[in-house]
Amino acid sequence: MTSSGVQGGGVPSGSGRAQAVVRRKDVNPSSCVLVSRRQTGNPLLRYIKNVRWTFVDDLVPDYQMGQSSVALFLSLKYHLLHPQYIHYRIRELQRSFRLRVLIVHVDVDDPVKPLNAVTKLACLSDFTLICGWSYEECARYVETFKTYETKPHDVLLGSKSTAATDDYTSRVTHALTQIRGVNKTDVLTLTTAFGTLREILQASEEDLSSCAGLGPTKVKRLYDAFHSDFYPKVPGAGKPLGESGGQRKRARGAQEGGTGKSAGAGEGDGFDIEDFL
Repeated sequence: MTSSGVQGGGVPSGSGRAQAVVRRKDVNPSSCVLVSRRQTGNPLLRYIKNVRWTFVDDLVPDYQMGQSSVALFLSLKYHLLHPQYIHYRIRELQRSFRLRVLIVHVDVDDPVKPLNAVTKLACLSDFTLICGWSYEECARYVETFKTYETKPHDVLLGSKSTAATDDYTSRVTHALTQIRGVNKTDVLTLTTAFGTLREILQASEEDLSSCAGLGPTKVKRLYDAFHSDFYPKVPGAGKPLGESGGQRKRARGAQEGGTGKSAGAGEGDGFDIEDFL
């Protein structure tokens, strides 16, 4: 595939005007994004505005965002017409760079089947697959890789300890504020005094009362919430199986004695609420 034909993105190349040859060794990849001549005419380039880029004639990947990060660009529409193209490009690149990205422009109405094939190929070839639904979105990914090239890893991941602490605190706050009358300030008071949710749950009423801002009503609600049954008591629970409420009532009537009225007869006969408990 030469730079004068149809490009890997499925985009016609630019004009055939003579251009100065730029070699990869003559350009520092840390100063700008290196772009292969194959990408001439790709609309994606119009949207790379936040970082510098320059064409390089002997660049194997389509884009080089840093010393060890590169990208290939593929249009799904082009892939349907030339399914072997991306295989050739991946073999050509081999494993020369630590981070190899395959940026796929999803520009077909039914992308499921071709995208499945490309995803499988990317996984087997140790490529990171990124999909964009517009040229502008694809350009943002190229810019982002370049922008974060020299950033420390904690900028990307965030502080794990802080994130974990914030998540724990938010969960405790969400749980305790479900109790009527308990607000975020009360939760902060409790966590400061007891440290963990376990200690809060095991605290006595006296311990809870010692916290500033917790009056008798809040203390009682907290203590009752922590020590009441998790499941509500169901009316009729624990009754012997095989004996309905009406049967027991009639049996009790018979035992109490001979009123001369047959068990279960009279008003309401045929409907006893206890039969439904």
